[in-house]
Amino acid sequence: MRLGPDTPLPASVQAPGYDRSAQAVGIVHIGIGAFHRAHQAVYTDDAMTAGDRDWGIIGVSLRSGDVAAQLNPQDGLYTVSTRSAAGTDLRLIGAVRRVLVAADDPQAVIDAIAAPTTHIVSFTVTEKGYLRGPGGTLDLVAAKAPSSLYRFVGAGLAARRAAGLTGLTLLSCDNLAGNGAVLNALMDQYLAAAHPDLVDWFDTECRCPSTMIDRIVPATTDADRAAIETKFGVRDEGAVVTERFSQWVIEDDFAGQRPRWEAVGAQLVADVAPYETAKLRMLNGAHSALAYIGLGRGHDYVHQAIADPDIRPVIERLMLDEAAPTIAAAAGQDLSAYADALLDRFANPALDHRLIQIAMDGSQKIPQRWLETLVWHQARGARCPSLEAAVAAWIAFLRSGVVIDDPLADKLRAAAAGPDAMDRLFGNGGLIASDWHPA
Repeated sequence: MRLGPDTPLPASVQAPGYDRSAQAVGIVHIGIGAFHRAHQAVYTDDAMTAGDRDWGIIGVSLRSGDVAAQLNPQDGLYTVSTRSAAGTDLRLIGAVRRVLVAADDPQAVIDAIAAPTTHIVSFTVTEKGYLRGPGGTLDLVAAKAPSSLYRFVGAGLAARRAAGLTGLTLLSCDNLAGNGAVLNALMDQYLAAAHPDLVDWFDTECRCPSTMIDRIVPATTDADRAAIETKFGVRDEGAVVTERFSQWVIEDDFAGQRPRWEAVGAQLVADVAPYETAKLRMLNGAHSALAYIGLGRGHDYVHQAIADPDIRPVIERLMLDEAAPTIAAAAGQDLSAYADALLDRFANPALDHRLIQIAMDGSQKIPQRWLETLVWHQARGARCPSLEAAVAAWIAFLRSGVVIDDPLADKLRAAAAGPDAMDRLFGNGGLIASDWHPA
């Protein structure tokens, strides 16, 4: 038996507080993985429970049909398990209506973006999904491929303009510095090549606000699904597991209608930069360091690595002495308290966040997580012992013989192999573009 609309809920399980059948779809979300389902979809579910209407979500998987197979037989329903040392809370999320697989029905994705009820297209496609080439410009060959997000968004925007509809808000929810500005620039490059008549309309009618997203969402395991099945008596193939903490900071720059996310915990601000910089350099930077250093010491999970007495001081120094001084904090933004909260979150024993999951796509993550901090200190004649230890651990990881899950896997393995690995990775003309020059 699968979870569905007719599944009786135990009294302890929070249900959607609105009539799902009465809600139109207002958001198309591209890249509907576990993170979106535990983060933006939860905020949207809360906004509709608070009285907002017509913000149902159509999810889009660009290639794989896995999430569609998980959610579509369940009418888009799934559970979120929120875990802490105090116990687990379980709730049912109703915001997602269905999932489209772009590879199977590309026109359905374009039609969803072009629909009059759609106001927002959002993204969690990971750093590599933006298809940036050297220097951060768009890889136009990749962007014109059938599975490219740009192809679908461009075609959907063209259809909207032809129908006399308004533009859209394109909302990046990925860990990229200035993700809204990055997406705007990349869309301009794509449209100039593929839909040149749309460029001016896009710049006038559409908006790409920046965001900062923060919630730890480990990969769901079979044991997680089995525990939920024991509670419900039915199988939830779309279940996600997360922590209690959640943060979403959004630049208040929308093309039109939007949910009242700020009424349910999101922050609408004029400038996201201080929040995203702190998150990228402190949380994400520490996470990547924990991954490579922890794996090198035989750990599997974040909570194991941060409990290692040889690793914790390295992570504390990374956040407080190396990353924090580089951040121009916003008014009221306490970076020392933020570091303390991060250490507590990392230590959560109820959340099995695998280090190997964090270790994937290092070439796409390391520039904004580590290198900007290293460059800042180097310009002032200072060194960063913790980040340098993390870089060394990454190189050891590349040399270790494990399967490297990274779009540059073969090049990384070759660059890391010799005694000049640092120069081949980070030096002038190195594989990872950077202004940091290893000593």
